Formats: sequence, structure tokens, C-alpha cells
Amino acid sequence: MKKDFTAIYCFVDDFIKSLANHFSAINSRKSKPGISNYLSISEVLTILIGYYDSCCDCFKHYYQQVIMRYHTIVFKLVSYANFTKLIGRNMPYLVLLLPHLLTKCTGLSFVDATSIAVCKNYRINSHKVFKGIAARSKTTKGWFFGLKLHLIIDPEGNLVKVSFSSGNKDDRKGLNSMISGIYGKVFGDRRYISTELFKDLYAKVKKMLISIADKVMLLKRALIETAIGKLKFLDKLEHSRHRSVTNAFSHMLSCLIN
Repeated sequence: MKKDFTAIYCFVDDFIKSLANHFSAINSRKSKPGISNYLSISEVLTILIGYYDSCCDCFKHYYQQVIMRYHTIVFKLVSYANFTKLIGRNMPYLVLLLPHLLTKCTGLSFVDATSIAVCKNYRINSHKVFKGIAARSKTTKGWFFGLKLHLIIDPEGNLVKVSFSSGNKDDRKGLNSMISGIYGKVFGDRRYISTELFKDLYAKVKKMLISIADKVMLLKRALIETAIGKLKFLDKLEHSRHRSVTNAFSHMLSCLIN
């Protein structure tokens, strides 16, 4: 179960050092009372990102049975309870790291959204962690309570843009902000075509026939479904055991970064 974290650590540490001139707090070794912070920012992020490249389905099991058993020499570890406190504290660095890894637009993109349930349906009424953030909504697979992940990818499956919203937000309302800065052609399903967008597009292309190349790209739109499936079912993006909003977003960002 021992894992080599060298590549992940070197990449993360180089990124953190590149921010040192802009954020003086990165170099601060002071910790809040009650938490023995022996781990550096780079080490915390390395452990988080490394989890999504492991075969473990539970982060607690991964930290206690893999990290604390096989990597005590590599990391100056703290207890699992203290490590969970460090996760939320270091979330801003994950927010900065993710855009740094996104692929630039190539002129051909695919857009879609997927549901992220934060609890089982029978626990919706008693769920308090995401109160005021998550919402109940319905997909083709049924009702859920949670968030929506909006993605834009390139033809090779690389992430171009990522955003989160409440589960009941209309995908069409966030489309303009998602495609801001995107050039060329963006392919999505019909739920993104609002009345206003349809009229605007119809006025521009009503005298044009769709090309064979565009028809082929429309058939390849299922590529983004494959990317979503990998994130949700292989990379452990979605689960219903969150106890903290900041930790939950930290884990989701780590999954997208990996």
C-alpha cells in the first residue's frame, strides 16, 4: 500500500512557492491554538490529492491505514482529527491550484452539468451540513439533494472550465458565464437552448446548413458523459458522508485536480 508521492509533492510545492511573493501567509509557521500543525501546506495538499489516486473508498481509512502506517517517515503526521481541521484551512490553495491546471480552449468544447448528491434522499429533512447551499432538484435518474457541477472539456477530455451551483439552478442561466472567454464552437444538449438564445442563434445562422463536421462533433458529445462518469464513479467525487462544507469542497477540488 506504500505510495510514491514525490511527483505530486514536487508539483504542489513548486506552485505554493510561486505564490509566496503574493501571499505572505504561506510562509507563516504559526498555527491556531489547539492544532499541532507539523504538516506544511504542500504536504496537506499532497495527501489530499494522493487519496484520489488510491484504491481506498474512505478517506479516514486512507489516512489511518495507509498514510499513518506507511508514510510516517515521509510526513510529520498529526492525528486524523487534527488533519481534518487542516483540510478546510488549506482549501484556498486548492481554489488557486485548480485554474492553474485547466486546459486552454482549443476552439472545440463540450459543455454539460451533473448532479452531486450530498446526502441520501431519506436524510434530506435532517441534513444540516449543506443547509442554504444545496437544494433539491430532479434529473433523468430521479430526485436528489445537493449541488451541480458544470463542466466544459476539450475533445481530448481535459477540463477547460469548472463551476459549482446549487442543485436547482437552471443550467441555461449559468451558460453565459461558463462560456465567457471560450472561443470557437461549444457543443451541448438541448436543455441549454433558452428562448432568447435560440432566437439569437437563429438570427445568425438561419441561412446556414449544419456542416458534416459539426454533425460528427454532435455525435461525440457523449465524451463529456464519459468524463463525468469517471469523476463520479472512479475518482470518488460524490459521496454522502460530508460533515463540513469547507472539507467537502476541498475534497471535490482535490478530485478535479487529480
